Amino acid sequence: MPAETLDLRDVPPPERHPKIHNAFAALDSGETLQIINDHEPRPLFYEMKAEVEAFDAENYAVEQRDDEEFVATLPKQ
Repeated sequence: MPAETLDLRDVPPPERHPKIHNAFAALDSGETLQIINDHEPRPLFYEMKAEVEAFDAENYAVEQRDDEEFVATLPKQ
């Protein structure tokens, strides 16, 4: 179960990544952040993998629920 869930579908795009990074930074080790997005968050995955040492890329998961709903789980090491 995620420690926090962010529904970003109504958040303006320039505000999304900072909001995600802040929420992820507030997690404890072993917790996960779940985001709900209107597109596949592939750029976010690569950004997190390159810039956030505590991001557990091996256990990242994304599920497409419909055309405009993607749920991604971002685990913290």
